[in-house]
Amino acid sequence: MDPGPSDASRVRSSADPGERREPTTSVVVCAHTERRWTSIVAGLQALAAQSRRPDQVLLVVDHDDALLRRAAAELPGLLGLGGDDTWLTVLPNTRGRGLSGARNTGVHAGVGDVVAFLDDDAVPAPDWLDRLVTALAETGADGVDGRATPVWPPSGRPRHLVAELDWVVGCSYRGLPEHRAPVRNLLGATMSFTRAALELAGDFDEAAGRVGDVLLGGEETELCLRLARRKPGALLVHEPAATVAHHVSADRTTWRYLARRAYAEGLSKAHIARTAGPGAATSTERAYVRRVLPAAVRRELRSGAEGGPRGAAGVVVGLASAGAGYARGSLRRAGRTDRRATALRAPEGAR
Repeated sequence: MDPGPSDASRVRSSADPGERREPTTSVVVCAHTERRWTSIVAGLQALAAQSRRPDQVLLVVDHDDALLRRAAAELPGLLGLGGDDTWLTVLPNTRGRGLSGARNTGVHAGVGDVVAFLDDDAVPAPDWLDRLVTALAETGADGVDGRATPVWPPSGRPRHLVAELDWVVGCSYRGLPEHRAPVRNLLGATMSFTRAALELAGDFDEAAGRVGDVLLGGEETELCLRLARRKPGALLVHEPAATVAHHVSADRTTWRYLARRAYAEGLSKAHIARTAGPGAATSTERAYVRRVLPAAVRRELRSGAEGGPRGAAGVVVGLASAGAGYARGSLRRAGRTDRRATALRAPEGAR
């Protein structure tokens, strides 16, 4: 539920095109389990076939030795790479366990002027990277993200997960800008930054973000807010033409997952609010709750076009679970409970 619209007037023109040089690009893909092997291979094959081929791809394996060995042994052949081809680098996460540590490993190992991030269960469209880099150049932005479209299991979209809740499964949700526009923060499944912006902002917060199957997040939001504090006027842009197909596994389509994921989102936002302040940490979410969710509930109850009463109930469950997580995470006691442990001990209804 992270990215959100901002003042469209802030999209600015780039410098004289004659003064530009083509930026070099690094794409970071972070993986943590062999269960996603098929998706990992599909994503890397799609990167190899990009209209703007990345100069460097880094597959960072997050503390899974079996996956690390398999990737190093099999991927060069599957991608048609020669023994001396350095286009793909497979490397272990040398930082703290989790997505933030893996991303930091990739950023520091990369050499591109632009660093893009792709989830290990996402497959980019052929022009994905070109769209991101073009938007960076045309707007002068510090970072650009794209649109992640869910690819549902054979059973299809569950009726309780209306499009306004697609953030629950890591995808772009109804309510985001439909055209290129500024946003507060970027969507982790399909985002890019200039290297200069990342160097200014610093590393992803390794106290935030996912570790394995623990559903905490918010590390992209925290980094984007930190960039804004360090660079007044920093510009982040949503480019919906840069698309990825984001695979949704069947276990993410249940009511239990909705409640658990939304609860963890609330915990994550409370963590961010401690450093960025509650106003900055929840500005997009407040607008989403006021404007987008009530309209979704009214639509579902009135027409039943998508999920009907189940869709309306899904919105209520998601909102209530996120609110409970935020309240729990906001408790400021002596000897605060570690938020990862708190997430694992979420109420039974939120698991």
